[in-house]
Amino acid sequence: MIRAVMLYLVVALLVTAAAAWVLLLVYPGADAQRAILTSALLALAIQMVAFIILQLFKGKNVIAGWGLGALLRFGGLGVYALFATRALGLDMNTALVSLACFLFLSMLIEPLLVNV
Repeated sequence: MIRAVMLYLVVALLVTAAAAWVLLLVYPGADAQRAILTSALLALAIQMVAFIILQLFKGKNVIAGWGLGALLRFGGLGVYALFATRALGLDMNTALVSLACFLFLSMLIEPLLVNV
């Protein structure tokens, strides 16, 4: 399990960094940069917890693990939209688009690494 989690972390970091670079080109400016980097860190944290949950459910019920991960992602996006963007003073559009992008891209990696 530790090998799979570490491999997922490395791949998710690379994918998130590449996506952040593209988003920084699309959304220029210091406020957008702060929103994108904050979203990237939050997405990595959410994705790591979701992947660990998936690994814990792997031998029992993988679909339940993926379902819990999906609920975690959706809940994280909702809390970020309703509270965190305002509390942190982030540009809501940039923050939410970038978080959704990071979550989606790193979620696509999960099936490739679930059985590592």
